[in-house]
Amino acid sequence: MPSKPTVSVIIVSYNVCDYLTHCLDSLQNLDTEIPFDIWVVDNNSSDSTVSILEKKYSFVNLIKNNKNSGFAAANNIGILQSKGNYVWLLNPDTIVANTALDPLVQFLDSNPEYGACGSKLLNPDGSLQPSTFPFPTVKNETIRLFHLEKVFPKQFYQMQTWDSSIPHNVDINQGASLMLRRETIDQIGLLDEQFFMYTEEVDLCYRLIQANWKNAWIPTSTVIHYGGQSTRQNKTAMFLQLYQTKIQFFRKHYGKEKTDTYKKIIYLASLFRILPLSFKNLLRSNPDNKNLVHNYNQLIHFLPEY
Repeated sequence: MPSKPTVSVIIVSYNVCDYLTHCLDSLQNLDTEIPFDIWVVDNNSSDSTVSILEKKYSFVNLIKNNKNSGFAAANNIGILQSKGNYVWLLNPDTIVANTALDPLVQFLDSNPEYGACGSKLLNPDGSLQPSTFPFPTVKNETIRLFHLEKVFPKQFYQMQTWDSSIPHNVDINQGASLMLRRETIDQIGLLDEQFFMYTEEVDLCYRLIQANWKNAWIPTSTVIHYGGQSTRQNKTAMFLQLYQTKIQFFRKHYGKEKTDTYKKIIYLASLFRILPLSFKNLLRSNPDNKNLVHNYNQLIHFLPEY
C-alpha cells in the first residue's frame, strides 16, 4: 500500500470475519489508479477476525482494541491514525464494485464546497437500498413512526425516482459507505463518541451541513450492503440503542422541548404498535410479533431514562 495515500479506508469490525474478508477482497479488486490504504479497527472480536487478518491480509493496517469501544470511537481511532486526504468510512458487511472508489474521489476533487459524499447502496439481490435521508425532525419522525409515508411522501427522499447518472444533494448519507474530506473533519470534529452505535453519521452530517459544507449521493459509486451484521447478536439491545441515540441527537441539536415532544411521540407510537401486534398474537402466535411486542414494551419501560 502507498506511503502517502489519497484515500484512507476505515473499517470497524466486530465478530463479522466472513463479511469482512469479502469486503477486503473487493477492495483489493478495485480498478483504480488512486493510491489508498486500508485500516481495520477491530472492537475486540471473539471470532477469528484478528488471526485471519494477520495471516492473510498483511497489507491491512490492523488496530486491535481491547474492548468494544463502539462504532464512533473505533472510527475515530482509524481516522486519527490514517493520513489520507480523504477518509472512506466503510462497513465490514459491504462489497464494493470495482469502480466504486474513483467517482467519490473525482466528485470531491471537482467540488470543493462538498465535505462528504456517499455511494449508492444495493441490497444483495441488486435492488436499491434506501441510504439517504432528510434530517430527523419531530414531523418526520411522527410520520415515520406512524407509517404515514404514503400520506406525506414529500417529507422523504424518493430515491427510486432519481436520475442514477448524476449526483444529488442530500442531508444524510448512510455511514455504510461515506467519504469525507479530511479538511472537513478537521473543522467540524470527529464522530461524536456519545453515540455508541447508530445515529453517529446523522450527527456528523448535521454538523457538516451546519458548517456550510454540502453532502452528495453519488450513484455511479455502487456498494452492496448486507446490513446490520454486527448488531444482530442482541436485537433488543440494538433496538433500544437506536431510539436512545435518536433521542440523544434531538437533545444535542434541538433542545429539551423538542426532545420531550419526540419522547411522547415514541411512547404513543409504541402503544400504536403493541396493541395490534398483541391482538394478532392472540389469534395466532407468531415469534416475530412476540419479539416486537417485547421490544416496544422494553422501549416504553426505559424511555424515561433516555
